Amino acid sequence: MLKTENPEPRTQNPGTIILQDDGPKEHCGVFGIYGHPDAARITFFGLYALQHRGQESCGIVAGDGTRVTMHRGLGLVPEVFNPAVLDELPGHLAIGHVRYSTTGSTMLINAQPFVVQHGGLMIAIGHNGTLTNAREIRCRLEEGGSIFQSTMDTEVIVHLMARHRGADVVESLVNALEYVKGSYSLVVSTADQVIAARDPHGFRPLCLGQLNGSWVVASETCALDLIQADYWREVEPGEIVVMDKNGLHSHKPFAPAPPHYCIFEYVYFARPDSLVFGQSVYLVRKRLGAAMAREHPLAGDLVMPFPDSGTYAALGYAAATGIPFEMGVIRNHYVGRTFIQPSQSMRDFSVRIKLNPVRDILKGKRVVVIEDSIIRGTTTRSRVKSLREAGAKEVSMVVSCPPHRFPCYYGIDFSSKGELIASQQEVDQIRDFLGLDYLGYLSLEGLVEATQINHSDFCLSCFSGEYPVPIESDFSKTCFEDDVCSPSHGQSLLPPVCGFGEKCAESKRRKGV
Repeated sequence: MLKTENPEPRTQNPGTIILQDDGPKEHCGVFGIYGHPDAARITFFGLYALQHRGQESCGIVAGDGTRVTMHRGLGLVPEVFNPAVLDELPGHLAIGHVRYSTTGSTMLINAQPFVVQHGGLMIAIGHNGTLTNAREIRCRLEEGGSIFQSTMDTEVIVHLMARHRGADVVESLVNALEYVKGSYSLVVSTADQVIAARDPHGFRPLCLGQLNGSWVVASETCALDLIQADYWREVEPGEIVVMDKNGLHSHKPFAPAPPHYCIFEYVYFARPDSLVFGQSVYLVRKRLGAAMAREHPLAGDLVMPFPDSGTYAALGYAAATGIPFEMGVIRNHYVGRTFIQPSQSMRDFSVRIKLNPVRDILKGKRVVVIEDSIIRGTTTRSRVKSLREAGAKEVSMVVSCPPHRFPCYYGIDFSSKGELIASQQEVDQIRDFLGLDYLGYLSLEGLVEATQINHSDFCLSCFSGEYPVPIESDFSKTCFEDDVCSPSHGQSLLPPVCGFGEKCAESKRRKGV
């Protein structure tokens, strides 16, 4: 049984603007629970804690042992769910998802968890990450007759699972994951079990916890804290964890692979009150600030962040330099995602409505701004301009990571090199574009050292351009929407006889037909 999904929102009226910044966007967050009588409601709160990882859509799938119910919608968690909706999601298990798209547009059909029915079994899946060979696999599946509902990379996993219909769900998932490459932290459910899986390189975080005897899995520990679950451990890279009536079972079916943790979880994505890759995000960010102070010891009257992105690194920088920490701009915490534009004459309105400078703090002062990253630069430029207009004497900025010069293909939405200001301009050019007196970036060595994790354990491709997992040459966020697949069959990732039927060109070629 599937519950009707929320309709897509109506188009905004003329004069309405959507508040966006130019920072990086994460793919999504996942949550699951098994063995709780009010599983859907617990999942709602878990997603609430993970809202920072995705604000485009969300969904919950619940199971009671015999049937599956589902509700999804576009928007934030409290916009899509209310008590009446949650009452219609009965069961002792549930999985949930908050999404920001890195493949596929923002459409209801692309909301997750994604649910399919095959062989009388309902299977739901939620995915954090990006599959870097999804286009190749999808093309081959379509060539063999598969029909796709969405434009997400995630859907290829359930199609691959369906090819092993004689196996149980865990075995079919293992078989499917043998063929995919890239990053994934998954939650999968049927009516009577919850499964969690993490890719062999561990790009994205995933943790386990317990709540009064119930097993819980989440992208970050902050979700466990909100529901008062006890943190147990991380789901290990390459591990598949099954939660069912017999308890928790761990499977490690894949060959060991070198870890490639996304270092940007520490810089930007994860909530500061989470443990990620075994380290406190809050403390890592404070150490980033101290490292910035060593590399860029500036003179100033105050240190400030643009809340909330650089707050904890700014605390570390202020403590290390002795410069007072101040909140030079105040964030409006009641800002929604859309606004009615008052008039064309109010320039930079979308910036001003979110952050307002404190003139008495800034006037005549030498201001050191701590920022976590600069991606496109347009929003940062407007914010610096607002500090100037508030009377700041000097505005310097130090960034808590190196320049982003290369696209990310493992779950961050800046997949085009042309979107990255640092790929087009040198540091002094960026400084002038932003209207700064000084601009400094933390070195890669300083960034890694602050994490207290080995350099070799990280994915650093957005800084170095060295990609640890191969990327399809024509991959893009909308590659499943923009063109028709025509893959090269030179090196198939599928079995020698793919099982797609006699019409599959690859099967014919391999059989010599």
